[in-house]
Amino acid sequence: MNPLQQKIYDRFVRYVSMDTTSDPTSTVTPTTLSQMSFADTLAREMRAVGFSDVEVDEYGFVTGLLPANTQKKAPVIGFFAHMDTVCDYNGKDIHPVLHPHYDGGVLTINAEKKMFLSPQTAPDLKLCIGDDIVTADGNTLLAADDKIGIAMIMTLAEYFLAHPEIEHGPLKAAFTIDEETGTGIAFFDVKKFGADFAYTVDGATLGEINCGNFNADTVTLHITGKSCHPGSAKGFMANPVRIAADIISSWPEDKLPETTDGEDGFVLFKDIEGGLDHAVVKGIVREHDLKKFEQFKHMLEELVAQKRQKYPAAKIELTFKKQYRNMRDILKERPQAMELLEAALKENGVPYHLIQARGGTDGAQLSLRGLPTPNIFAGYENPHGPYEWLSMGWAEKAFRVLESIARNAVK
Repeated sequence: MNPLQQKIYDRFVRYVSMDTTSDPTSTVTPTTLSQMSFADTLAREMRAVGFSDVEVDEYGFVTGLLPANTQKKAPVIGFFAHMDTVCDYNGKDIHPVLHPHYDGGVLTINAEKKMFLSPQTAPDLKLCIGDDIVTADGNTLLAADDKIGIAMIMTLAEYFLAHPEIEHGPLKAAFTIDEETGTGIAFFDVKKFGADFAYTVDGATLGEINCGNFNADTVTLHITGKSCHPGSAKGFMANPVRIAADIISSWPEDKLPETTDGEDGFVLFKDIEGGLDHAVVKGIVREHDLKKFEQFKHMLEELVAQKRQKYPAAKIELTFKKQYRNMRDILKERPQAMELLEAALKENGVPYHLIQARGGTDGAQLSLRGLPTPNIFAGYENPHGPYEWLSMGWAEKAFRVLESIARNAVK
């Protein structure tokens, strides 16, 4: 591991030792107090590596400015990474395991649990021969999503402080809350942050650039039935559980997450609870194309209308709640962020591909609120579970891309 990779790695190991699991069921912001504690830790470190105007706001967002070291004209560029980790798998007591100089074979995560990685189960490992690979120990996730992004941004500031001969304009950093719940970034003050454009460092594979994303809404079905003794239910009972099952099973099979990929959209029915009086079904609607997205919602409305006719004794209510929209059009209208990014990728010899994310990023919401923010790869794969892994070679490439963006923005 070269000295730059070592600096990034050492920071990363410190960061993942702090539990910052977010909680989608919480009604407060941030959703867990541990994020606020981590924010205070990061704020102290930001001041030490050269940031000024460092602030932790009431919601837990950490922001700071790395002042320009040149009088030349340059835009204000923002770099984002999120502090929280997903609640889908254990994020406490993380112990990263370093696998030096990967030889292309099998990586042992946990021999006792028979947990291994190989090019057969993780095909992109074959691109990392010779790299130092980092995994967890089989008992937790790794939390490279997205603490490696934080480590890179911190190390970038420290690097510029140590190399004043490299000219850069004003650089702003923001470490954000509750990205994994999709709720945090709504509280971020874009206007106060004051960047012209920004980048989230929260992607995965080397060269993967998210410059678009799903349009997204949540969908909720409230079904109120009529209950009675089953022995005398004919012509009277309206069973919410059965109605919910009927609605779910009637949605087209080719428009589900498990039957789609690429830019194809889907509806996911992910939660159901209730009984003979009332049932609630919760889900999400996803589609890259806005017209198709609205068509999906219309299809759901038509499906529910059919079930209302089929079950006249029941009350079926359908509601949608906006989550985020595709940032693709915003990035096309204000192209400077993508132009600098693509130039930096080419300069550093990174083969890249522009993709429409099958999900959302903080950058999607930021873009739609006036701050164009594509998402840059951070060098990890298999997030949200115990098979997550990180290439330090990929992390260094991402760091170099960030450095080139900052340097090349100076005119």
